[in-house]
Amino acid sequence: MINVMQGFSKTRIKSLSTSSKRSSPSHPSTFTLTFQIPPMSRHRSVISNVSQRLYSSLSLPFSFMVTIWLIHCVQVFLNLDLGRFGVYPREVFGLRGILFSPLIHADWNHLLANTPPLFVLSAMMLFFYRSVAIPAMLLIYFMSGAAVWTFGREVFHIGASGVIYGLAAFVFFSGVFRRNVKSIALALLVGFYYGSMVYGIFPGQEGVSWESHLLGALVGVFASFVFKHNIEKDEMARRPSWADDPEYNQQRFFLDRDTFDMTKGERELRRRQELEEEQRRNDNGGWFSNRSW
Repeated sequence: MINVMQGFSKTRIKSLSTSSKRSSPSHPSTFTLTFQIPPMSRHRSVISNVSQRLYSSLSLPFSFMVTIWLIHCVQVFLNLDLGRFGVYPREVFGLRGILFSPLIHADWNHLLANTPPLFVLSAMMLFFYRSVAIPAMLLIYFMSGAAVWTFGREVFHIGASGVIYGLAAFVFFSGVFRRNVKSIALALLVGFYYGSMVYGIFPGQEGVSWESHLLGALVGVFASFVFKHNIEKDEMARRPSWADDPEYNQQRFFLDRDTFDMTKGERELRRRQELEEEQRRNDNGGWFSNRSW
């Protein structure tokens, strides 16, 4: 028979017993299995935390999307020309574009093209890289504009595409620099969906600020390198449960346990050092020493 005890925090087998008598119609073999089931409150707490984290990650990008859409609606309906607030390289009045240019778009197609990737990449950074998302996004926002002001062509540069390229580069190269499962998976995801963006960094497209794309991407690479040591909690390596098991550690394996932690040359150097140390102990009076006392 099976006895189920509810209301405990861990699921584990508590007892398993078999009668010592032989199986027979009068004395059948019986199994008693008792295990514990985690309470629903813990699952609800985890779901609640994830929901709050998702909400906070979506609220800021959504607010930014509403802002740029309202600005464009005002520009269209009032027939305004806000392009003069863009970045104009190497002119003092063009410095204001570092702040305002990502908020201004030339037409509806420009705005519609930038909205989905800007929202998705911003939410991705806020959800998966919470500890560095805000400073990294601010660095990309202002440094990409400053780079365009310094190196761009002498025309007005507007639009959030430079920020988009910076965000995409940050997520992709975080996988290169951090090299953990989460960051690599996110890098592959961004490379799969936004890999074609790489064509936007080359000159020759009329009406396209390729400088914003290229410099924004370079700033994103720089930001990912700067924050590569700010590891999130879910990126920290966890020690496996079997690592402290003495029976496991005494087993003999076909490959050394540090096969993938050291190069072949490093392992050979360590073996030579171990042999030299053992030879030194023997020469200093070990059981097999040639000295006579």
